[in-house]
Amino acid sequence: MAKMYADEQFPLPSVKILRNLGHDILTVQEAGNVGDSDPDVLTFAIVSDRAVLTQNRRDFLKLHRSQPDHAGIIICSEDRNFVRLAEQVHNAISEESTLSGKLIRVVKPEI
Repeated sequence: MAKMYADEQFPLPSVKILRNLGHDILTVQEAGNVGDSDPDVLTFAIVSDRAVLTQNRRDFLKLHRSQPDHAGIIICSEDRNFVRLAEQVHNAISEESTLSGKLIRVVKPEI
């Protein structure tokens, strides 16, 4: 399963569901890094060998383009259905042999 670093915007209920699915997730809050800038979040994730898990699509897309040597970035559409969001993340990353250097997009389904 994947090692991830969830930023401040990523919903904690989805983090808990992903943990129950076997993923190793550290949150910004747990790491004591609340208030870190997006580049600092990415740097911490790189040093920790964790993929970033975020709903901040625009900023992390830019960071991916400027600094592609990372452990992965998973950008998600905002989705208040926390179970669906977690399942979509799980399914998207389960299909990958590695997350290293990849940008994974998880988009809320049209209803």
